[in-house]
Amino acid sequence: MARGSVLPSVLFFAASAASASAAIECRQENAIYGDRDGAYELRFEAVDSEAANSSYQLRVSVKNTGIELTGFVMETEPVNRPSGILFHDCPDGDTTGEEIARCTVWQGVIYSANEGRIDLLPVAGAPAARDILLPGLALSLLDSTAWGDGKATVVPWDVLSLKGCRT
Repeated sequence: MARGSVLPSVLFFAASAASASAAIECRQENAIYGDRDGAYELRFEAVDSEAANSSYQLRVSVKNTGIELTGFVMETEPVNRPSGILFHDCPDGDTTGEEIARCTVWQGVIYSANEGRIDLLPVAGAPAARDILLPGLALSLLDSTAWGDGKATVVPWDVLSLKGCRT
């Protein structure tokens, strides 16, 4: 085997080990994810109050546009699933269901993907998932009327990968 062909393999395994290590060291509520094209960043944040219905707050930034989506994750009933919802420019204060529907960009169950296994999103305090799956996110971003005229022209894949951790 030629000496030059070993280096790429060593670098690949070192990068894979670093990524796995980052997932183990980072808690889900501090995780930062990105799409493969580098256009989107999704941040999980802990909810300030234990009395809140949601388990996480979500912030999605669309690179080079100034567009930010906000949302949250809460458990559903009667089947317990981590359901996420993302909004764009919702009005402050008391809002009607119609107003919420107009500013909702995406809603669905959030799944984790680790080493080929699909599971539910980890609970607060647990190690962050290596990848997360937001089914239908790309299609929702393309179809949503909540964006208005300034919508992004690049949409992410429905899978986002762990790229960092807030401390």
